This record gives sequence, C-alpha cells and structure tokens, in this order.
Amino acid sequence: MTESAAAFANTTLISHPLVQHKLAMMREKDTSTQKFRRLLREISMLMGYELMRDLPTEEVEIETPLEKMKAQMLTGKKLCIAPILRAGLGFVDGLLELVPSARVGHIGLYRDHETLEAVEYYKKFPEDLSNRSVLAVDPMLATGHSAAAAVDFIKQAGASDVRFLCLIAAPEGLETFHKAHPDVHVYTAAIDRALNDKGYILPGIGDAGDRIFGTK
Repeated sequence: MTESAAAFANTTLISHPLVQHKLAMMREKDTSTQKFRRLLREISMLMGYELMRDLPTEEVEIETPLEKMKAQMLTGKKLCIAPILRAGLGFVDGLLELVPSARVGHIGLYRDHETLEAVEYYKKFPEDLSNRSVLAVDPMLATGHSAAAAVDFIKQAGASDVRFLCLIAAPEGLETFHKAHPDVHVYTAAIDRALNDKGYILPGIGDAGDRIFGTK
C-alpha cells in the first residue's frame, strides 16, 4: 500500500509507530470529524518533532533552583508555519504547541478540477520571511502542483530555508514537487500507491479539508 522513501530524493518517511497508528485511524472512512481533527493535531506534533530534529541550538547559561549551568536552547532563524488553505490549517495548532513563538503565514490555493493545476486566491506572510525557516504544510501531496506553487510564493517572499510537511504523498506528486524544488526536503507519514483520474491519492484518506471541517 505504501512505498519506501528510498526511491525519492530529499524525502523522509516518518515511520514512528505512533504516527502510523494515528494515520491508520484517520484513513478509516467512519472516523468522525471531531476524532479526525484531534488525530491530525496529535500527529502534527509527532511529525513536528522529526521535522525539527536538526534545528540549531546554542549553549547558554541558566540558573536552576540549585546552581548555574550550561544548557542548550534554540538559536538561528525563527520559524514560520505556512499552511496551504484550507486543509493545511489542521497542522497549525499542533506545531504551535511545539514552537509557540512561530509566526503563521497563509497560502490560499485551490486545484482546478479540469487541469489539476493550482490557482492562487490569497497569500500573506510575515515581513521578515527571509530571516525565518519556513515549514510549508498540507495534509496531501497529490499532484504536487499546489505544493510546488505554494513554495514558489514562499521563495518569492524571500525565504531560502523551506521544508514541506504532509501526511500522505503520491509518487507522482513527489516527482513533480522535487522537479520544481529539488532543494526542499519533504517529510511525510506515507507514500501511497498512485493517483486516480481525479487527482486523489489512493488509498489515501479522501478529501482532507472536508474531513477536517465536516464539509462535502
């Protein structure tokens, strides 16, 4: 059902048992909107740990109740979370639990059902994007067109350090995305079999936005 990340350059498959367990529950068609939303928040935190494992730290001096000591704290560029609307919003709360100081940008895109190309309708980023590491997030990397377009906008806004986080990727989407942005690392919990003729991932989870917000 899923593939290894070994065949795809610059891609990390997050195979932690808790991530895979929660993803399996999200895939089930009878999972309620409330449960789906909760699971996405939980899985986004777990995946966020992996995505941020190489953030730079520096040694600082602090004082415990007993004595002074040297400790490690984050340094370098601050973070910006950039969800692709609307489904990407499901990642934001969990990631902000990890890094409450992160700024949040927004990228509004929809997929033309005839051409499967991404169409922009909204974007807004922090002014200092060039001084931040940007985490672009969207539950599904399907055709790859929306993700590639979103990262185009992020780079045009000045960002040079960009990562992409998704729940599920299709092989076609990874190929399209990496062709457009070979420098951007993709983190995903699954690489599924293929796309259907409507551009949905198989076996996938259905329409992530509808399942998060209870719409059809």
